[in-house]
Amino acid sequence: MQGINKYIEQNKNRFLEELIDLLKIPSVSADPAYSKDVLNTSVAVQKSLQEAGCDLVEIHETAGYPIVYGEKIIDPALPTILVYGHYDVQPADPIELWNSPPYEPVIKKTNLHPQGAIFARGACDDKGQMYMHVKALEFMVKTNQLPCNVKFMIEGEEEVGSDNLGIYVANNKEKLANDIILISDTGMIANDVPSITTGLRGLSYVEVEVTGPNRDLHSGLYGGAVANPINILTKMIASLHDENNHITVPGFYDKVENLSKEERAEMAKAPFSLENYKKALDIEAVYGEEGYTTNERNSIRPTLDVNGIWGGYIGEGAKTVIASQAFAKISMRLVPNQDWEEITELFKTHFTSIAPKGVTVKVTPHHGGQGYVTPIDTIGYQAASKAYEATFGKKPIPQRSGGSIPIVALFEQELNSKTILMGFGLDSDAIHSPNEHFGIWNYLKGIETIPYFYKYFTEMKS
Repeated sequence: MQGINKYIEQNKNRFLEELIDLLKIPSVSADPAYSKDVLNTSVAVQKSLQEAGCDLVEIHETAGYPIVYGEKIIDPALPTILVYGHYDVQPADPIELWNSPPYEPVIKKTNLHPQGAIFARGACDDKGQMYMHVKALEFMVKTNQLPCNVKFMIEGEEEVGSDNLGIYVANNKEKLANDIILISDTGMIANDVPSITTGLRGLSYVEVEVTGPNRDLHSGLYGGAVANPINILTKMIASLHDENNHITVPGFYDKVENLSKEERAEMAKAPFSLENYKKALDIEAVYGEEGYTTNERNSIRPTLDVNGIWGGYIGEGAKTVIASQAFAKISMRLVPNQDWEEITELFKTHFTSIAPKGVTVKVTPHHGGQGYVTPIDTIGYQAASKAYEATFGKKPIPQRSGGSIPIVALFEQELNSKTILMGFGLDSDAIHSPNEHFGIWNYLKGIETIPYFYKYFTEMKS
């Protein structure tokens, strides 16, 4: 790609300013209080695609938040790349743990980001990584180096399960027709160790509710005589893992893909320092399923985690009360072959069955999705590998991720398209956590690398 580095250097400040402006909008899809901000973000994305060179940009309404569609068709006979991303972000809570306000982006230097990183909610997940594609298109259009057709589908509900995306995709198959789907919503091993995500875990997300007496009770007058929903809920949750941190839901592991010793050995070649891992998290020891390494636990093995738990009095001071109800949110990360709807039903049946007399249990499924594995012998993977090699100077390592992008399996089912996951974030970027950030170097490196994928994919496809 001729002149890519020069173009980035000349426009670096503008690229950063535009991303910062996008990050200032609190597009939290999970909280209705931010609905206007989410809608405003869709308009901002529409404008950015128009300015980058798309000939057609549309905002498609859904039952939830809109999907922004854009396209630049230079020749129908050429390959078409569909870029997917999302403009909504996770809630910033707990706000008090942020070192700077989550929607007032600041650039600070860190040990891993000596050139600086943008600290803001959505910086890495996914506004920063999504916007790399917009700027990459701008470069290719402005320098007349776009080698193929490109389509964009940017949604506003990824962080709440993409409930309406499936309907949109099913109803717009011709509009979305493509040869490959490109997503940047993952990460890489390190700035000097590029990697391509080749596997994603599936997801089942549920909320559980335990109800005891018909009202909150005085813990002195009733304590020990009636079931305490909080006590019971914590016992039920604790029973979901055995002494080896193996999940106890019957049937949970029946369809789990067990990798061979050879495949596990290949995974182990990826550079990893357990000591640095513990130091970064300020923990003395790692924890997880017996018989697996840390990298295996967070990628090729399924998990069950409590994401939130509440009930009773949590205000200042003391209030001696037995709560009428207790609640928890639980997520299960699944591996290929585990069907998320089947796992949800297995969990629901089991959790209800272990409730003692004196309480009632309600399990409410929220959302989920299937796992996904990208073959490394495809043209798409090879083009991505060559793109990284062109800008990093070394071949990327194929790596399975512990995260979930449920719509990837949906895309293959509805559009019959493979997906390539070209992420440029780092594990330390604190996505979904306070002080989320995205390295300036990573942001610009993504803009530099993406056009090479277009170049090599078009050459190989042709």
